[in-house]
Amino acid sequence: MEYRKLGNSDLQLSAITYGAFAIGGNMWGGNEETESIKAIQASIDHGVTTIDTAPFYGFGRSEELVGKAIAGLNRDKVQLLTKFGLVWDQSNNAKGEYFFDAADDHGNKVPVYKYAGKESIIREVEASLKRLGTDYIDLLQIHWPDATTPIAETMETLQLFIQQGKIRAAGVSNYDLQQLQTAQQTIQLASNQVPYSMLNRAIETDIVPYSLQNNIGIIAYSPLERGLLTGKYKTGFKLNDDDHRNGYFNQFPVDKVNLFLDAIRPLADEKGVSLSQLILRWTTIQPGITVVLAGARNATQAIDNAKAMDLNITVQELAHINQTFKNTFN
Repeated sequence: MEYRKLGNSDLQLSAITYGAFAIGGNMWGGNEETESIKAIQASIDHGVTTIDTAPFYGFGRSEELVGKAIAGLNRDKVQLLTKFGLVWDQSNNAKGEYFFDAADDHGNKVPVYKYAGKESIIREVEASLKRLGTDYIDLLQIHWPDATTPIAETMETLQLFIQQGKIRAAGVSNYDLQQLQTAQQTIQLASNQVPYSMLNRAIETDIVPYSLQNNIGIIAYSPLERGLLTGKYKTGFKLNDDDHRNGYFNQFPVDKVNLFLDAIRPLADEKGVSLSQLILRWTTIQPGITVVLAGARNATQAIDNAKAMDLNITVQELAHINQTFKNTFN
């Protein structure tokens, strides 16, 4: 495994970071607790020391599973990344910006709001610390921008947590360039967590150059586009009714995606790796990308993700992958 410094912080994160969205269960067609814990533990055993989660993932379930998986470990051996700012448990006293309706385990609608006011953040962080079973968080990130709260108020709260020793570094997620620049007026950010994949390279235009210039790490999420780039899904596929990917995949030309994957499959076969491993490794070597999130629901998937870093891609092979992509989609 390779370990990389996150922006201007003193955090050293594993280049492949365990993404704990799917183990929360909601929006992913459910999940199994024992297998999830084994997946996290297998990741750690194979050098993936960094775990990214959030209170919203499973309405606290993901953080609880992470806490169970690391219980008894030397806390200094893992880096816990979590978030705040997606609030669902407000009853009739909703604050913030309405985001969407999620569903609980019983299929009931749960309104979710983007809210990052100081008092709300404090409540969220205390709850996260309890669920994770720790007294500090390595990186705390706002999950989504909140248009109803001044960015300065949110960043001042993060600075307070740093001073209190409750977090080691502060980050943001899904921030655009203007929001990054505004936040930087109040605090030195360690990172921005944003979507990035072969199929979604929007951040290359402005986020990557600004981050490189200002020593801000980039945490890439959805590098496999939630499984689409594994080659498992063809046109007309159907997942569980409550799996959000039924709609998510519609934004992509699935037939072309699979043509591209078929075209680079011989390279993966030649190297004795899966398409997932090849694409994960490709993502880790893109300019400006610090770490790449990869989810796993069982130990086998987790180990495969970790072993992606054992793969070496030559300059010529990288050019071949990129040219094949251009030939397929242009």
